[in-house]
Amino acid sequence: MTLPRIASGALLAAALLAPSSASSQSKQKRGVRPDDIYRLREVRDPHRSPDGKWVVYTVSAADTARDRNDADIWMSSADGTQHIRLTTTNEGENSGRFSPDNRWISFVSSRQGLDGGQIWLMDRAGGEAQKLTDFKGGVDSYEWSPDSKRIAVVVEDDPDTAAAKSDTGKKKTPKPIVIDRYSFKRDIVGYLGGKRERIYLFDVATKKAELLSSGPAFDESDIVWSPDGRRIAFVSKRGETDPDRTHNTDIWVADAKGGATPRKVTTWEGEDSNPVWSPDSRMIAYLRGGEAKYYAYSMDRLAVVKVDGCPAKGCEPKILTGPLDREIESPQWSADGSKIWFVVEDDRTQWVGRVSPDGGAVERVNTGMRVVSDLDAPDASGSLVALVSTDTTPAEVFVVDGANLRQVSHQNDQWLSEVQLVPVEDFASRSKDGTDVHSLLARPSGWKSGRVPLLLRIHGGPSSQDDHSFMFERQLFAANGYAVLAVNYRGGNGRGEAYRTSIYGDWGNKEVVDLLGAVDAAVSRGIADPARLGIGGWSYGGILTDYTIATDTRFKGAVSGAGSALQIAMYGIDQYTVQYETELGLPWKNLEPWLRVSYPFLHADRIRTPTLFLVGEKDFNVPSVGSEQMYQALRSLNIPTELVIYPGQHHGISVPSYKVDRLQRYLAWYAKYVKGDGAVASDRAPATGSR
Repeated sequence: MTLPRIASGALLAAALLAPSSASSQSKQKRGVRPDDIYRLREVRDPHRSPDGKWVVYTVSAADTARDRNDADIWMSSADGTQHIRLTTTNEGENSGRFSPDNRWISFVSSRQGLDGGQIWLMDRAGGEAQKLTDFKGGVDSYEWSPDSKRIAVVVEDDPDTAAAKSDTGKKKTPKPIVIDRYSFKRDIVGYLGGKRERIYLFDVATKKAELLSSGPAFDESDIVWSPDGRRIAFVSKRGETDPDRTHNTDIWVADAKGGATPRKVTTWEGEDSNPVWSPDSRMIAYLRGGEAKYYAYSMDRLAVVKVDGCPAKGCEPKILTGPLDREIESPQWSADGSKIWFVVEDDRTQWVGRVSPDGGAVERVNTGMRVVSDLDAPDASGSLVALVSTDTTPAEVFVVDGANLRQVSHQNDQWLSEVQLVPVEDFASRSKDGTDVHSLLARPSGWKSGRVPLLLRIHGGPSSQDDHSFMFERQLFAANGYAVLAVNYRGGNGRGEAYRTSIYGDWGNKEVVDLLGAVDAAVSRGIADPARLGIGGWSYGGILTDYTIATDTRFKGAVSGAGSALQIAMYGIDQYTVQYETELGLPWKNLEPWLRVSYPFLHADRIRTPTLFLVGEKDFNVPSVGSEQMYQALRSLNIPTELVIYPGQHHGISVPSYKVDRLQRYLAWYAKYVKGDGAVASDRAPATGSR
């Protein structure tokens, strides 16, 4: 196989991922350290070339000189023998795609100091990348037309931004933010104002763009061209009611021309998303969520619906995975339209399945204690490109050929050759109300026998699960002498819809019962030392930490990240008003349930656990006031506590040195209060490392 011609600078990285030498493999491995964050590479978004010979994907790693993450586009041969770094700029690139005619590699970048990312094109015959688009709001996502002549682009349209850019004056004082929407803020995006995500059709030759849909502005996403190039399907909330007051999204179809009138093709009063056209452009496969009221716990099922020849109210969809009772992701049609492939989020794993669009039994394509995600469309032979991760291997690009998995990318091989990682085992317990709960357990590195300090680390969501994918924190804690228990409590994924919706309007109850039941099991089985128990989590994991330490005093040290406890105080300051009003009602009309779910703060005097609180300064998801209130309560009660606020950070901490700092603080807090053998160091200088 010969290498394609590309910009000469990109070839410099082709040899970076050569297999490790025998001498490096023979070196004694070490435990994981916090500053290994600087060494890890995150692989995501794989897409195969039309001829099936190459895969393009994004690799993100820490840039220690600038203390930020830098993403680049890489390309590997499908057989995994050749690896080429296509971009090397400091600005970062993502969303790499091959044009359908196989001539171009496109990507999104904010090069040249542009506001927001723009689409750039790299000719596969050679030459430097050229900027293609110039949207004021930047490009959020895009998809090529089948003939490679146009690109459908989702752009953030913001009237305030447009007005500011047209103002030629030298005013530096920002204009007031005027808000008149029901939902008015979102993490990272900020205050919404008049912002809407809209679809534009961009002509590659003329560089002209036009709005796809006519009429009022609504948010639009999940764009996909029909294979015949005539239409575009997308997801939107629009209708007679205020779209901000509902989570009812539908699949819409519009002719692929400017000013088209979209037509709704789904009528479910819950969430419909992720449309994918059949090869003959007659049907759409998509994900249908649960009942509208359960949107916060919605479990997606695979459905298909005809696009044409339907009555005025629309065609009746066919649900293909109902009996499976598991979450479905990444649907993809087979090349001949006879099967639909997808990812199944199952009990602590994710696997590839497929089913006929006519219905029938779901076929399990592969097995194993691993997590498969991000499927790309299968080729004529039925092989797919996906990301695959295990307990001891970060996600890499693989070719999935039936039950056979062939690794394509090797971004983390060098780091893996240096560190000692621990296996992770399945763990089951029974809660005091009889519920069967499934968890994961990692024992300390070098463990032989006997009781050890145990950390109960709680996943967020709650619609998520701890699974057999690589978790850096889990390995770090194991390397520092802890057993780590990750409990898939009620409200989470992987165990069916009833398990997932069981905490509706009743937060901090069944989840805590499940968490404590799992800890009881770890103690009774001689694994955990009952005198050395710690607890912690981020987001809903931080919220459940607050709930649990207000319920039980057994934990010697706690870490609550981006959490909240006085839930009534969160009304109107975060982004979950629809959920609050749906599950709990209006506070001034239905106060009792609000007080019930606010018990960690209202009964803070029951807490005895020294607790470290951490949060991002600009978090609009779970705003910092949630952590500040609990910190102040424990400080007033003279319970050992500390509050760490990361400047400029949102719900997810992104600055590399802050990530390392957070891990160091975790270890120091647990060492002092759980192990009893360390001191907490405040205002610690960030760790350093190399990319």
